[in-house]
Amino acid sequence: MTSLVRRLRTLPLRSRLALLVASAVAVAVAVAAVACWLLTRNQLESELDTSLQNLSAPPDAVRDALDNCGATSGTDNRAAFAYIQVVLTDGTRCVTSYSEPVKVEQRDVDVARGSESSSLHNSTTANGAKVRVFTVRLSNRPGVQAAVSVSRPLAEIDSSLNQLALLLAAVTGVGILGAGAAGLWIARAGLRPVDGLTRAVEHVARTEDLTVRIPVEGEDEVARLSRSFNSMTAALASSRDRQSQLIADAGHELRTPLTSLRTNIELLARSEETGRAIPPDDRKALMASVKAQMTELASLIGDLQELSRPDAADPGPLQIVGLHTAMTNALERARLRGPDLTIETDLNPWYVRAEPAALERALINVLDNAVKFSPSGGVIEVALSTGGELTVRDHGPGIPAEELPHVFERFWRSSSARALPGSGLGLSIVARTVQQTGGEIALRQAAGGGTVAAIRIPGAPTPPPETY
Repeated sequence: MTSLVRRLRTLPLRSRLALLVASAVAVAVAVAAVACWLLTRNQLESELDTSLQNLSAPPDAVRDALDNCGATSGTDNRAAFAYIQVVLTDGTRCVTSYSEPVKVEQRDVDVARGSESSSLHNSTTANGAKVRVFTVRLSNRPGVQAAVSVSRPLAEIDSSLNQLALLLAAVTGVGILGAGAAGLWIARAGLRPVDGLTRAVEHVARTEDLTVRIPVEGEDEVARLSRSFNSMTAALASSRDRQSQLIADAGHELRTPLTSLRTNIELLARSEETGRAIPPDDRKALMASVKAQMTELASLIGDLQELSRPDAADPGPLQIVGLHTAMTNALERARLRGPDLTIETDLNPWYVRAEPAALERALINVLDNAVKFSPSGGVIEVALSTGGELTVRDHGPGIPAEELPHVFERFWRSSSARALPGSGLGLSIVARTVQQTGGEIALRQAAGGGTVAAIRIPGAPTPPPETY
């Protein structure tokens, strides 16, 4: 059995399907044929029993049998519709002259003795032919204890059943062959879309061409598989495009600080090589520029490392964090970066489940944007409502409405920010961090000018009991 299963597994799928269909039909046809044969046999036997029970032995046949009692066989060669014989209480049979003698069974003797009223059973004639026997007590012969057996050959039933068996066997064979052919055709037709899918997958594996799409027909499982494949290749193509765009954008962003660094370092090196000292103020400016470019490079590399993690990656152990506390820490750094700005705060307690370092970094990025776009001496308004909505509003130039849908894209920078330092990755990191905590972030234009960043993270105004 195990070797058969292994052999089946080595066959192509369409061959297995055709074989399974043919086997299922063969079993069904065979069961139906056997059931038909058994029902027909039972019906024929029932009709034969009924005819025997309704058939009564004529008085002259009984008289003939008693007169012929003791003979070993009938003396009349006339063909008889039924065999008739009289059975005595000692088991002696008295056969009519035109009947075949039938073997007497104990049940026949019991009927003759009166212990049974009738008996219906199979027996054989003297020459071995099978017969169906109905025996009933002889009651119209005073002073005689005997029974009359009426028999009919079973050959007529067996002949009909044999012919029916041959017919059913032929029908079963034709049905199996037809089922095999139909199964093979169905398997080929049903697996044709799978063949197309296989060719498409092999083409993608061979050429890495993710533009391949499979035509989808219908709503069945194969159609769903085709849609899933098309969705997968579209997602892979989009991911590869984003990866290529990320590499191109990262290269572009890295080129500016690297070029500035190279220029400044070449000036310093040339000064050392030629012995021509750079004026102290200029040298100080060059060193400040190098330091600023190094800081920008480090920040850009850190942002790239942060974004290089898959979206499904574990952000780290989540903890109960006070959003108001994290914002207070971020505000201290924001005040250092914008010493000439006024930051007004109204922070109500709100506790969330997040990774503390990632959450604080996201809040710093939001505040950095507000500091960057705020005019000198401007005001930044930070509020955390009792419902858990955190808003950061600046009074800068604002973001045009048509650019708002793109603010969370990687390396995207608004037209007003391209002249300012930054990589364009900050808001992407913010959006990712907020989404990982189950929250949402949005930027909108503020009334009277400026931009409002609104963050909402699920939480509660009080920490859960286990954090006390």
